[in-house]
Amino acid sequence: MRKFFTALVVIPVAVVFLIFAVANRRMVTVSFDPFNSADPSLGVTLPLFIVIIIVAMLGVIAGGVATWFRQRHWRRAARQHEAEVRDVRQQLAQLQADNAPRRAAPVAPALLPYLGGTDTAMRDKHGATL
Repeated sequence: MRKFFTALVVIPVAVVFLIFAVANRRMVTVSFDPFNSADPSLGVTLPLFIVIIIVAMLGVIAGGVATWFRQRHWRRAARQHEAEVRDVRQQLAQLQADNAPRRAAPVAPALLPYLGGTDTAMRDKHGATL
């Protein structure tokens, strides 16, 4: 199912790119020389569609980088919260380990008659096991 939806999106996008490339195949010169535009020393001649696609990719990359920098506050907060959760879980495990022997301590045999029985189970005044 995932491959079907991928094909449903990729095939139309590829067709649009092909139509765009065929319609914009005229050669253009991209100049990086701001002082001599008639005969640039730093210039590249490419088809127009390649120039447009490269500029679009650079725009997507620049937008992704800007978004990544803008979200640094949230990533920092998430790391701090994860560290706090790790510390709290470690403290909880330590407390549970410290309290485990106290809960499992057997009842002294001398106290069994006062607790309502001769076995190790504690019972209330109605005979229910505690």
